Amino acid sequence: MTDFTMQTDDGVAIITWDVPGKSMNVMTGDAFQELERLVDAALADDGVQGIIITSGKRDFAGGMDLNVLATIRAEAGEAPAQALFDFTMEGHRILRKIERAGMDPKTLKGGKPVVCAIPGTCAGIGTELALGCHHRIMADNTKAKIGLPEILLGLFPGGGGTTRYSRMVGAMQAAPVLLEGKMLDPKRAKSAQLVDEVVPADELMSAARAWVLAAKDADIVKPWDQKGWKMPGGEPYHPAGFMTFVGASAMINHQTQGVYPAAKALLSAIYEGAQVPFDTALRIEARWFTSVLMDPSSSAMIRSLFVNKQALEKGANRPDVPDQTVRKVGVLGAGMMGAGIALVSAQSGIEVVLLDQSQDAADRGKAYVADYADKGIKRGKATPEKKEALLGLITSTTEVESLSDCDLIVEAVFEDMAVKAEITRRVEAVIGEDCIFATNTSTLPITDLARASSRPDQFIGIHFFSPVEKMALVEIIKGAATGDRAVAKALDFVRQIRKTPIVVHDARFFYANRCIIPYLNEGARMVTEGVAPALIENAARLLGFPLGPLQLIDETSIDLGIKISKATRAAMGDAYPADMAPVDALMERMAEDGRLGRKAKAGFYAYDDAGKRTGLWEGVAALHPRSADQPDLLEVQHRLMFVQVLEAVRALEEDVLTDIREGDVGAILGWGFAPWSGGPFSWLDMIGSPYAAARAEELASAHGPRFACPDLLAEMAGKGQSFYGRFGIPDAADAA
Repeated sequence: MTDFTMQTDDGVAIITWDVPGKSMNVMTGDAFQELERLVDAALADDGVQGIIITSGKRDFAGGMDLNVLATIRAEAGEAPAQALFDFTMEGHRILRKIERAGMDPKTLKGGKPVVCAIPGTCAGIGTELALGCHHRIMADNTKAKIGLPEILLGLFPGGGGTTRYSRMVGAMQAAPVLLEGKMLDPKRAKSAQLVDEVVPADELMSAARAWVLAAKDADIVKPWDQKGWKMPGGEPYHPAGFMTFVGASAMINHQTQGVYPAAKALLSAIYEGAQVPFDTALRIEARWFTSVLMDPSSSAMIRSLFVNKQALEKGANRPDVPDQTVRKVGVLGAGMMGAGIALVSAQSGIEVVLLDQSQDAADRGKAYVADYADKGIKRGKATPEKKEALLGLITSTTEVESLSDCDLIVEAVFEDMAVKAEITRRVEAVIGEDCIFATNTSTLPITDLARASSRPDQFIGIHFFSPVEKMALVEIIKGAATGDRAVAKALDFVRQIRKTPIVVHDARFFYANRCIIPYLNEGARMVTEGVAPALIENAARLLGFPLGPLQLIDETSIDLGIKISKATRAAMGDAYPADMAPVDALMERMAEDGRLGRKAKAGFYAYDDAGKRTGLWEGVAALHPRSADQPDLLEVQHRLMFVQVLEAVRALEEDVLTDIREGDVGAILGWGFAPWSGGPFSWLDMIGSPYAAARAEELASAHGPRFACPDLLAEMAGKGQSFYGRFGIPDAADAA
């Protein structure tokens, strides 16, 4: 079976893209060759007046199969860059053939019109294929999106999309699509010139046929092939164009801090390509694309954010038990967390029982869902009918008996062992024998919580991140007695609500908080040492972290940090780290002064009356005066990075993590760990285990035992091993 097929009907050749055995079309090298053969046949057939390229599926395409790029690199031996460049140029050649469509190169006449009929979502190479056609018609499908989101994976559109789209609309207008990776609905896509027409779905093919049969020679000549063409908005050395590129360069450096190579490469391809003929511009684009593919950062991002993430979402570590699809979920606690869980469950078509102690509290949780839907209506992303359907799936109640026919319970009550134990016993008295009980907790041990359960094998932890509707990661925690069916149920539920799951074993703070809490503490510790807060925060941002440690403390609240440290101290006793004393004292002093963070409009940052940050709080200097000798930037950055990655290694060493893919994906999605690095294990592989181990010992000598090199890392350093090499998963260089 082939990915592309063709049939001719009354002078129109219809080429249909329909990859066998896949729900979404993805492009491969062989498929590109199939497409070219069919296009050649249609162009050579005197009975064919024009060509329609469409999809046999609900959607058009999901992009390039990135595993193809990995294969090319693996098979290229000592010349992977040349192999990737040649592959990219072969794609350019085929799309250029479609674009010229048999026309005379001098007169630009005699070509055959090619229209792309897009029934649904279209991304990546699918959009680049559409841009290579002469006309694009998209079905008015409310669920469909079209765009070029490669930048989100550490790439940029390297199949001609960068050059074509920037030349169509100019660099400034192209920025949201190319540099932000925005996916647009059909109407917005038309405004952005990604598509030319939007028609009702049942008229898609007839509209495409009508355009083909009516098209004239002038309709199929691309602007850049016409004499006298000029770049919209001005070329780089035109006064207007010069200002555009200056502004774009500043914007990219502001947004990426220079750590994401793809954005800079994309702008370079546009800038350099705008000064030369179109075919030369395609070669420039291919060279920059190859450069990005060879960059270890992009390779790591592709592996973590595409290959690994996709594998986890498909159930890479799911136990081999029958399907555990959730039909009805009971959510205990209608606060912000419980309401968010109810919202995402109902959005996925799952019936929800939202329970709280009072009807008012339960109703407020349901109102949270209503408010969310109202905001969607205002933005045109929802309708009153969809809102009613969403709310119709949620029953707010105080009656525990309403949970009797649920097949999954998610408890999201106050973080207190006794409170959770009481609600566990009450609910287990009414639910069915096969119902799985999940507790949403960020710090409390699952094994301890399971002691209140009469069926600990059906008890599991599900750690949602706040706000639930925005955060992509869900951490699933296995207690000592948790059984495979509970794990499968939790995984299937997380996949139903379209989140990315990781599975970890029970231990203090699990995985995500185990790594992020040291980041917060290290930022605060440096304040107590007299390091300038601005240096700490900017060092983190220059690493690509969305928030510096001090801002993140403000966001999560200082009193929460105090509560966690007290609980940890009580649990660890004499083993509680002595070097935490200055941090604890700082936090307690801030709390005494009412500086609890953003919620109090006072923390490490100052805030205006509306709660907007106005800058770092100058009063920090009164608590801990700044040292006259400030550390260099790299020292601060290494402290912030190593304090996290060493905890990730210890989590793997102690079997809290069982899969480094989960460690990398969880770090990026859970707390925004330097996405450019691909995650902590990918970053350690980038810098190499020998250097990482030596640097850890240097930091330990200078700053304390929290930086001591874990035995696993030391062993790997001695053998020159990488994490992805040792644990049986391809190295970053082979994954993209």
